[in-house]
Amino acid sequence: MAHIQVPEGVPGIRSLVLFRPETGQSLYDLAQVLLRGESPLTAAERELIAAYVSSRNDCHFCMSSHAAAARSLYGDRRQLVDDVLTDLQQAPVSNKLRSLLQIAGKVQILGKLVTEEDVAEARAQGVTDRELHDTVLIAAAFSMFNRYVDGLASWTPTDPAVYDEMGKRMAEKGYSLPQPVK
Repeated sequence: MAHIQVPEGVPGIRSLVLFRPETGQSLYDLAQVLLRGESPLTAAERELIAAYVSSRNDCHFCMSSHAAAARSLYGDRRQLVDDVLTDLQQAPVSNKLRSLLQIAGKVQILGKLVTEEDVAEARAQGVTDRELHDTVLIAAAFSMFNRYVDGLASWTPTDPAVYDEMGKRMAEKGYSLPQPVK
């Protein structure tokens, strides 16, 4: 049960933004720009970064929903998402994406953990300034989103089918403020 009075049956961050739409709109706008806006990283890669950070933060709702969106966006390569969440070092991803996910993992703990060596390794894999920027901002934003969702104990469904549908919707429609529950 959530720590505040939110619409019953509305999962995760959706219930929180319905509670306070004036702040929720900004959060949804940020998610839309980060995960669907123009970027050299694909939408699937950005959703994977969000899911990876959320997994490391032990935020079941955000990890499950963004992993489902990433799976939907990866299509035939959907297993890649679970491989990364299980073991990044063994996952069949490019060295470039692995270096970005490693940086995202450091940001999830503390931004100051990202070293010159990490950046040099990423650059050796072809990472651009924009890719580095977007990765760090996604990791930082999702650490905040994770703490928001878990800090207010929003309802987290346990049925994987709920997340599959949520992921499809997020992959197709992106992020817009939900309509108030009547």
